[in-house]
Amino acid sequence: MKQAGALVAAVALVAWLVWNLWNLFRVATGLQDRSWRRPMWWTRLCSVSLFGGLVCWIWGVLRQGLVVSDTCLVRHQSYDEAYWDSHAEEFGRLFPLHNKCNAHFDLVPVWVNPAIVVCAVVSLVAVAVLLWFGSAYLTSSSRKASPPTRSGRGTAH
Repeated sequence: MKQAGALVAAVALVAWLVWNLWNLFRVATGLQDRSWRRPMWWTRLCSVSLFGGLVCWIWGVLRQGLVVSDTCLVRHQSYDEAYWDSHAEEFGRLFPLHNKCNAHFDLVPVWVNPAIVVCAVVSLVAVAVLLWFGSAYLTSSSRKASPPTRSGRGTAH
């Protein structure tokens, strides 16, 4: 059952990858032909940035290795077990990613956490713009549905 779930997740990620490769092309060409004025461009940007953030996070997690002491030795760093044990709660968090061999060397590359933050901010901006597009559409459609009001300069009694 776990293998079927892993296979479904892998297929979904590959499909999302293909979708985002196409989206990356469409976002780039959309900058030239001013497609950024349309909601679909912002949807594509949000998808690309979410996928980029996920890829950065997975990269950071996988760079830590399964056995920290062995990974530190492979990277020619001394493993300080006392330091690691005293900071184990920090290293177990989902974000920010850290897994240090000692006080001076982190297994997670320096660029991973800022890249995740940038991708999250871009996604939030894209969602905000999409909400703005949606509210503008709803307010414009409600104006079209209501009958026009008469605006006279004065009333005759």
